[in-house]
Amino acid sequence: MELDAHRVRKYLISHGVGYKVEHHPPAFTAQEVAAAEHVPGRSFAKPVIVNADGRLIMMVLPANRLLDLDKVKAILGSEDVRLAREEEFAPIFDDCERGAEPPFGNLYGLQMIVDVDLTADEMVFNAGTHTETMKVPTIDYLGLVHPEKADLAL
Repeated sequence: MELDAHRVRKYLISHGVGYKVEHHPPAFTAQEVAAAEHVPGRSFAKPVIVNADGRLIMMVLPANRLLDLDKVKAILGSEDVRLAREEEFAPIFDDCERGAEPPFGNLYGLQMIVDVDLTADEMVFNAGTHTETMKVPTIDYLGLVHPEKADLAL
């Protein structure tokens, strides 16, 4: 199977949401991808998976922000919150390269919380590989995903 976040593509198409695909040299961090795509970090949506009391939850925040685990713990009312290990969540994203997951946890059975600072008109995100991104209007993304919103960043 080709690794290209095909669930996301089908989901966007089936909901009539236009998207643009861009290709770039291999990049592995959200800030590297944002730089390769020449977009500000605030416009690049990076998913961060946490393990909260044994549950995997996707947090989505701008690439230029860091996740505050204390805030996440308070928001979720969880006793134990930590960054999930890649081997914990990689099997869920079976159509993606490790570390290139798109911010659509809803398509992978994960609860989602989006940072309130993800407000750019358009957002760019990994399209399942380390060499491809997708761009969609942020309002369309939020309308499709229906995430909880909270202040997640430091």
